[in-house]
Amino acid sequence: MDEAALRRLLADVTSGSRSADDAVAQLRRLPFADLGFARVDHHRALRQGMAEAVYGPGKSPAQCAAIVAELLDGGDGPVLLTRADPDQVAAVLDRNPGGQHDAGIVAWRPASARPDRVLIAAAGTADLPVADECAATLSAHGVDPGRLTDVGVAGVHRLLASADALTEADAVVVVAGMEGALASLIGGITPAPVVAVPTSVGYGASLGGVTALLAMLASCASGLTVVGIDNGFGAACAVLRALRPKLQPQPQPQSPTAPGGAAYDA
Repeated sequence: MDEAALRRLLADVTSGSRSADDAVAQLRRLPFADLGFARVDHHRALRQGMAEAVYGPGKSPAQCAAIVAELLDGGDGPVLLTRADPDQVAAVLDRNPGGQHDAGIVAWRPASARPDRVLIAAAGTADLPVADECAATLSAHGVDPGRLTDVGVAGVHRLLASADALTEADAVVVVAGMEGALASLIGGITPAPVVAVPTSVGYGASLGGVTALLAMLASCASGLTVVGIDNGFGAACAVLRALRPKLQPQPQPQSPTAPGGAAYDA
């Protein structure tokens, strides 16, 4: 349940279209539901603006299917299963039809389209699986990201040809392995928030992405956000946090006013 859903629930109780008992029954599911092998966090969307996602590795197909079912039953926002293998995908879709599978992510109930201009820049074609995970996560939350592919620093003219797109973006995700220098370059071009994702792409001295990670953390382009190695999902979540629209407070009923303008308690 997110903030908008909670406001609708309280408004329904106030208007009489839903009973207090119904509301209590729904709120009883907060903050989590205990499935025995997992405690599903129904309160996360209310706290963070994004619902809990299901991380596939280490879970059985049946466990993935049960957690997804609980999340779908407990709210009305997007539900994601990430890093899913074929057996997990088959099991969750059999129990919870309607999910869309892309880049190892299965998503149900994608959010309404948002106007945010997010750009994902991948240094090389080998970085695309991580960039695709980021794009699939953003799409599930209503953001249709633009893509720049194969714009690494070994041929910097390829990136500079898209300089206008970088300066017009509301946020940029940079996905790069090897030495990870693309994040610093883009961070020096765009005024937008930049989220850097080091990938495990590279030869021996790349150390499975550690070299790119340390380079991004040591970037001279101020204010970069750096997530973990190969964490396209985390990069998308960082962007969604940065661009999260604030819900406007609802107008409060005015106190009755006595003749002459003075407020009084009913």
